[in-house]
Amino acid sequence: MKNPLGNLMQQAQKMQDNMKKAQEELSLMQVVGESGGGLVIIIMTGKREARKVTIDPSLVGDDKDMLEDLVAAAINDAVNKVAKLKKEKMAEITAGLPLPPGFQMPF
Repeated sequence: MKNPLGNLMQQAQKMQDNMKKAQEELSLMQVVGESGGGLVIIIMTGKREARKVTIDPSLVGDDKDMLEDLVAAAINDAVNKVAKLKKEKMAEITAGLPLPPGFQMPF
């Protein structure tokens, strides 16, 4: 006779282990956010930590407002890419498991 509670606990433990592994993998990943057709590039980790900012020299000049807008856009692009990676990882981990509505990964 199978123990449904035991199976559920086993699945929960496996999911917890997989989530920990996914957190580690995401923290090692890097994404590239861009704006202005590559004139501003942000390299960001899966933990949303900016690692490098590259600004094309042609942007350094009088148009400070445009440069600020392009930096913000590149950061947002990188953050959105991290969110997409996180969502994909979550889908891999939870495939086939019923989760409560609104469940969020802890990272």
